[in-house]
Amino acid sequence: MRISTPKQLKELQKKFQDRDNKLAKKIIVCHGPGCLASGAEKIYQEFKKILSEKKITGITLEALKKTGCHGLCEKAPLVAIEPDKILYTHVKERHVVDIIEKTIKKNEIIPELLYVDPQTKEKIVRYPDIKFYSHQTRIALRNLGHINAADIDDYIRVGGYQGMVKAVTKMTPEAIIEEISKSGLRGRGGGGFPTGRKWATCRKVEDDTHYVICNGDEGDPGAFMDRAIMEGDPHSVLEGMIIAAFAVGARDGYIYVREEYPLAVINLQIAIEQAREYGLLGEQIMGTYFSFDIQINRGAGAFVCGESSALMKSVAGEVGEPRAKYIRSVVKGLYDKPTVLNNVETYANVPLIIEKGADWFTGIGVKKNSGTKAFSLVGKVRNTGLIEVPMGTTLREIIYDIGGGLIDGRPFKAVQTGGPSGGCLPDTMLDSPVDFDSLTKAGSMMGSGGMIVMDDRTCMVDVAKYFLSFLVSESCGKCNPCREGLYQLYKLAIKISEGRGEEGDLEKMEKLSDMIILGSLCGLGKSGPNPFLSTVRYFREEYLAHIRDKKCPAGVCRELIRFEINDKCDGCTACLMACAYNAITGSKKQPHVINQELCTHCGACVTVCTRNAIDVF
Repeated sequence: MRISTPKQLKELQKKFQDRDNKLAKKIIVCHGPGCLASGAEKIYQEFKKILSEKKITGITLEALKKTGCHGLCEKAPLVAIEPDKILYTHVKERHVVDIIEKTIKKNEIIPELLYVDPQTKEKIVRYPDIKFYSHQTRIALRNLGHINAADIDDYIRVGGYQGMVKAVTKMTPEAIIEEISKSGLRGRGGGGFPTGRKWATCRKVEDDTHYVICNGDEGDPGAFMDRAIMEGDPHSVLEGMIIAAFAVGARDGYIYVREEYPLAVINLQIAIEQAREYGLLGEQIMGTYFSFDIQINRGAGAFVCGESSALMKSVAGEVGEPRAKYIRSVVKGLYDKPTVLNNVETYANVPLIIEKGADWFTGIGVKKNSGTKAFSLVGKVRNTGLIEVPMGTTLREIIYDIGGGLIDGRPFKAVQTGGPSGGCLPDTMLDSPVDFDSLTKAGSMMGSGGMIVMDDRTCMVDVAKYFLSFLVSESCGKCNPCREGLYQLYKLAIKISEGRGEEGDLEKMEKLSDMIILGSLCGLGKSGPNPFLSTVRYFREEYLAHIRDKKCPAGVCRELIRFEINDKCDGCTACLMACAYNAITGSKKQPHVINQELCTHCGACVTVCTRNAIDVF
């Protein structure tokens, strides 16, 4: 069926809603990355098998649905029961029968599968009552956990393509751009550039060909927001791109997806084919003269290809290297044609802005930072996962309310935002608002939305060294300041971490950082020194301890630490068995000893010791 009018889309939506409302119960199995890795597909197949064998009144296979990421990855696999909003965590195949027999048939709760609040220890039945969810506002992630990514009908049921139809049939391109500009939507890929201004500039360029590109590369370690949207709600990305194409006058669009996201590629391709079948992509969309189609390009995993000009080079089949910024992609982008490039999350916001209006969007967030931002919350926090909060939410609320605080109640030390070229903020910044401008002022950045929480056992010199190592390996090498400068910065970080640092090394690194920022061609080099600059700004004493005292206060840098077993040791032999270098000796139930000549300071003994019997010096 080809949708040609807004009325047809509304009729389809009602049809799918009526069909869904007839289901007495719905069993929602999360198929996000974390849940899939923990066996979600086996759980889904077990539900499917039992529901096929048993005849349950009002429950058919239609009641079973696989969806995108629910967000609470730490508690995977997740199963939700609708419309009761029950959430079960750490579900196994063996639990499927009980869920069907007790919860589905008898409306009974299974206590051992419920979420436990990390602070109150209370078991919570309904997921809206869990702080992880109740403190969020979901716009870009609105459909994750609610729809089947491979079913366009499910997307239409929840209001999908309403914004696109309104834009194409009731608005002019100028009106669309005006609405996006008024909303204050800024690019969610890291730069925070005003989306409306970008679209307006591209449209004004007189050329027969314009392009629209979606950046789904997302190379930041620990970041998976765009991945979750592409895998769990691909039609929201397509809808946003269609609106952008109509606004700027493009006929062709590209989605650039990194090679490590195979499921995203599969679900996006399915979504594209389904949209074509409904006439929402292709020739004469909605019976108008507007024609637009999308194809997928796969990246090979180069971090630098997340940069706009390098990405466009890669799409064109060339080496992914950036070019000078005085050439703007909205004027000369892909194939030297005017091009709009936004990331996945940005496009996912567009349909709702058009449907609900700019005033609705500006009512969320703070001045000059409207709307919400999705983050991947990882590290030493209890509730790791995918979240979305209004701009201006404090780091404290994100880490302690949504995240549930730090694992084992350890002291908070720092949080890194903005990926490898972002910055690390200390506990004194916990009450800072999270938005583009505030994070930049604090010496960090929004980036694509990675957020890594660190406790007191984290060495900030080691953190800077790790991310500098990543950036050195990912530099394309085109410009000398980035290629050579980051390498020298990294070598100095290694020197300090190994106890060979000298007075004056920090000043040398700071001057070198200024030169790298000033002379680098693209954002990778210009933000590359950030891991060092932010850590030395807030944790300078820790650097000085490595240089002057030849000690690592966090007990991480191998060359500067020593392990010794204290009198709490009861001879459990856990450390002895964990040591791969036979550096620990001792009899069972007798105190053990570490041979310092054989010890490599790997820390395996500390990891397995449950008695706190190993001191780090």
